[in-house]
Amino acid sequence: MPTRVLIIGAGAIGAFYGSRLATAPHTLVSALCRSNYTAVKTHGFQVTSPIYGSTTFRPERVFENVLEAQRSGLRFDFLLVATKALPDVDDDSRLLEGLVGSQTSIVLVQNGVGIEESYQKRSPRTSIITAVAYANAAQPQPGVINHHAWTRMAVGPYRGAKDVDVEGNDESLSMQSCSRFFELLKAGGVKDAELHDAASIQHVRWSKLAINASMNCSAVLSGSSDNYTMTHDPDLVGHLLAVMHEVLDAAPIILGSLPPKSLPTPAQIMKASQRSVSGSKPSMLVDWESGRAMELEVILGNPLRIAREKGVVMPRVESMYALLKLMQRNRDRASGNFSKL
Repeated sequence: MPTRVLIIGAGAIGAFYGSRLATAPHTLVSALCRSNYTAVKTHGFQVTSPIYGSTTFRPERVFENVLEAQRSGLRFDFLLVATKALPDVDDDSRLLEGLVGSQTSIVLVQNGVGIEESYQKRSPRTSIITAVAYANAAQPQPGVINHHAWTRMAVGPYRGAKDVDVEGNDESLSMQSCSRFFELLKAGGVKDAELHDAASIQHVRWSKLAINASMNCSAVLSGSSDNYTMTHDPDLVGHLLAVMHEVLDAAPIILGSLPPKSLPTPAQIMKASQRSVSGSKPSMLVDWESGRAMELEVILGNPLRIAREKGVVMPRVESMYALLKLMQRNRDRASGNFSKL
């Protein structure tokens, strides 16, 4: 029997990784699309990459909504969730209702921390794989995916909070499922895929959070600055480094363990970021300029709440959260848009 994967949220990142998984032997990948449904249904995904060249990725099935996927009769081994994580707008774990079978694993390719709990509460017996993606990709028009740089994805099992009922969610089984997904990535040509245990993958999440909390949020607060501008302004560089240090210093206290030595330091992150090309914008800035909701809760709000429970203070993160939340609220009030939650 083939391994079946359903991409939920087939935007740039979801479609890019879906295109790689589809090249793994005996693997069939379907896609749940939204605004790009018609284009993908008709032509598939047109993917260009400096690493993999130009390819056409035609999913096994293309679904316009969850009901179509439920009625298809297909049983999926992996549900790869690559939607924006917006718990203040909607609970995306609801999208998986009716799709989770006894052998299904949920793969969360989303930004931020604290994203796994809603999925575990809704599917307590299901293996949850938490994934951190570093690929740079964009969808300039429906169904057209431009991959610019990096392919790395780190994956590990989610252990779960102590106050969540995880009866039947054996960690060894979750690790087995995670190892299987890791092998699919490698078979699909993602040579720099990484496999972590439950403890170290959370350190990877907090490491990525240090990038998102500093770069994404500062891009909006500095008046729509791109990555190149921010990382070449001496004053702003000092601010970015301070935010990264604040997040990374808090992580070992919050997680109760030391991070893997392979994770980059703030100075190394900054050096890599300074190689960005002019005009490259963080995703949060793109969302802000498009009038969409920003991922404030998972990138700023959740870390603050988790840190407070451990007695950890993050003043720079707290200031950015307060400012951005009010900016978004004022914009939404002016346009008549309001969060559902």
